[in-house]
Order: sequence, then C-alpha cells, then structure tokens
Amino acid sequence: MKWLLIISFLFISSDIFSQNEPQLLSKKLTVGLSTDLEKVAAIFNWITENIDYAVRRTNKNPEKIFFLEEETNGPLKPLNERVAFIVLQKKLAVCDGYARLFKTLCDYAGIRSEIIIGYARANHNKPTPNFGVNHYWNAVYLNDKWNLLDATWASGFISRQGGVFIRKYDDYYFLTKPEDFIKDHYPDDIKWTLLPETRIPDEFRLSPFKQTSFNKYQITSYSPSIGIINTFVGDTITLELKTSLSEGRVISPSLISNPDSLTFSDAVVLLRPDEMSDQAFLMPRHCKYTFNVNSDKIQWLYLIYNDDLVLRYKINVKQRNS
Repeated sequence: MKWLLIISFLFISSDIFSQNEPQLLSKKLTVGLSTDLEKVAAIFNWITENIDYAVRRTNKNPEKIFFLEEETNGPLKPLNERVAFIVLQKKLAVCDGYARLFKTLCDYAGIRSEIIIGYARANHNKPTPNFGVNHYWNAVYLNDKWNLLDATWASGFISRQGGVFIRKYDDYYFLTKPEDFIKDHYPDDIKWTLLPETRIPDEFRLSPFKQTSFNKYQITSYSPSIGIINTFVGDTITLELKTSLSEGRVISPSLISNPDSLTFSDAVVLLRPDEMSDQAFLMPRHCKYTFNVNSDKIQWLYLIYNDDLVLRYKINVKQRNS
C-alpha cells in the first residue's frame, strides 16, 4: 500500500510539474499528433481551458504577475519563456501572458508563430480616440500561410457586474479569417492584417494610431489631432507633438518599437523632427515635423521621436488637376 501511495504521488507530481514547465507541457500536449494544425489546436485549447484572465479589479497587482525573480544559475532565459513559466505557475495572465505562452509552446513544438501587438476594439459600435496599442495576440504558420488567433478573447470574457472572469470558449478567435479579424483587431505593423489592402478603422477619423512607445514619452498633444490627412502631390505637411518630459530627461529607445521593425515600401514614410538636440538622447519637449509630399503612392506617415515610432497617420494623396 505504501508503494502504491508513493507511485501515485510521483505520478501526480510529474503531471503537475509538466504543466509548469513550458517545454514539458508542449511535449505532453502534442505527443502523438501528426499535423501542425492538430498541435496548434491542442495548445490553443489547453491555454483557453486552463488559464484565467487576471481581472484588475479582483487582483490588486495583476501587472506584477509577470515580475520574475532573477535566475541565479545559468543564463537568463528569453522573456517569452520566463513569462510563460510564471503564467503556468499561477494559471493567470493578461493578453501579454496568453500570447507569450502560446508562442513558447509553439516554439517547443517546432511550429512558427509570432506575437502581434496592436489595437483591439471591445465594442464594435463605438470607435474611440484612445486609438493605439492595447492588446496582444498571435499569428501562426500553417499549411504554407500565416493565420490569426487570439487565445485571450477565445478563453472567455469579463462580467459587467463585479469584473469577474467568465470562462467561455469562443472558437471564432481560432484561425479567424483576416477579413473578419480586422473588424476588431488592428495590428501595430499593418502587414499582420494579412490582407492585400488594409481596411482603415473608423478610429482614424478621431485620432492617429498611437504606437507602442507613445505613452512612454508622456506625449500631451499632437497636431493634426485626427488620423487622416488629405493632401496633394507638391504640398507640405506640418506636424507637431509636445511632451511633459522633464528638461534634460534621458530615455533609451525601445527595441520593439523602433523604425527597423517596420516593413518598408513606397507607401511608408518615416519622419523625424526638423530639429533635435546635439546631445545624444536629450529630447525636446516640443517637436515640429515637415514633409514635402512627393508621391501619390504614400499611404502611411510615421512620426519618430528618440528613434521610437510614436504616431501613425493615414495619408490620402491626390494628383492636382492640370
């Protein structure tokens, strides 16, 4: 009897341990499955069935869920894996944790996937001027093409009364068609719409798109205030932004919101301030940008501040009638 108890304990402990280690969990979920589609479905379903959304109202410091203790032995593991480990331990996550866990499990299963950041509209009927990065989701490569999915939104929803997470699986957000996904998910990098022609959210009529680093620089105002600029070839566009940063404040550029992260084309213009301080990283509180419109192919204008992307405008360029 004693040996049976020991064996049972070891079996249970092994199962719990495998669910706390991303590599072991990925192997457990995908063993015996022959196709990448089956493996992705198994990973996605496990996450949506086992990870609760960390509701801010019921958790005093949900943003600290992913604060990790420094590892004392060996090199520090990649951020995605460290976050995934904590999510598996606590069985709690916000969208960042869901997306990083999905990618980590896919990585160990040998499946290509990406973390996508962007804007998610919770209410389809109410565009908001708070138009910018507020959500994380994933893309996964299956059958020779990229596909979109959102484990956070597929796992359930937050109740209106009391702010409680209600688990309710929604398969709509598993491998959703791009033309449907764009209705409430707008990526930071437009290539991740996976559409030949990007649809323009109504929010652009209220505001330019606020990139990942917008809040980092305490930007208090910008001009134009709307996100769509109608212009003609030969015109000069003037833009401005102001921040509340302290004089002489030094901030390092981000690694994930820098201009090098963009997919370049004739449709994209990256614009830096007309004047910058001679001192490296010393940022002005008031910036002016000037752009001479020289092509009718231009569709997107990005403002750069301290080597970070901060705002994106939609540009509609027309030819003047002769």
